[in-house]
Amino acid sequence: MPEIEIVLLEPIYEGNIGFAARVMKNFGFLNLTLINPPPIGDEAIARSSHARDVLDNARYAESLDEIIENSNMLIATTGGLSRTVSTSMRMPYYSPGEIRDIIGDIKGRVSIIFGRENWGLSNEEVRRCDVICTIPSSYKYPIVNISHAVGIIAYELAGIEKEEFPLATRIEMDSFYDHFDHFLDVIGHPDHKMENTSTMIRRIFGRTKLTTREVSTLHGLLRRAEWHISSDEEDVMF
Repeated sequence: MPEIEIVLLEPIYEGNIGFAARVMKNFGFLNLTLINPPPIGDEAIARSSHARDVLDNARYAESLDEIIENSNMLIATTGGLSRTVSTSMRMPYYSPGEIRDIIGDIKGRVSIIFGRENWGLSNEEVRRCDVICTIPSSYKYPIVNISHAVGIIAYELAGIEKEEFPLATRIEMDSFYDHFDHFLDVIGHPDHKMENTSTMIRRIFGRTKLTTREVSTLHGLLRRAEWHISSDEEDVMF
C-alpha cells in the first residue's frame, strides 16, 4: 500500500495544524509534513489532543521542491477548478473517493498537498503536481477549512489494503517530462501553446501511475521519433 504523507504548505494558523494532526491520527495517518509553518505552540498542542505524537514527529521543509524530490506521486487539493477542458491547469480533477482508487495499488510515497488557508495553492504549485483532488462541496461556499479537508480525505483513504507495485521515482518522472518538453521543441510546437501542453502531459501521465519500465519505454519512443525527425531533416538538406 502507499505511504501517504499529508503536506500543509505554508499554513497560517497553528490551531489548524493541531486539528489536522488530530484528524490524521483518527484515521491512521501519521506522516505530517509542514512547509514554512508558523511557530508551533500551546494552541497547536491543545488542538492536537491525543495526536501530540503526530505533531512532534512532523517533518519540516522550506519549499515544495523538498517534497517533490522524495515523492512518487503528488496530489494537489483545491477548491478552485478549471471550468473547461481547454484550461488544463486545474483539470481533470477527482473526488477523494476516486483518489482512493487511483492510489490504492501504489507502492511508494504519495504526498497530498494542502494549500494556505487564505488562498490555497498557486497555479504553479498545482502545475507541479500529478493529480488534482477536490472535495464535492456546495457551489455557494466551496472552500473547506484546511483541517476539515484533511479529515475528509483521510476518511476516504483510510484502510487501503490492495496489493502494490512500485511506481517510477520522482526523478524518473521529471526526467520524462523534461524529455517531452524537448520533444515539443523538436517538432516545432507553438511557443504560446507550450506551457498548456506541458501541463496536460503532466495531468495525463500523472494519473496513469507509470512504472520505471514504462517510463524507460516512453523515453525510447521519444528518442526514436527524434532520430527519425533528425534523419528526415538531413535528407532534405542534402
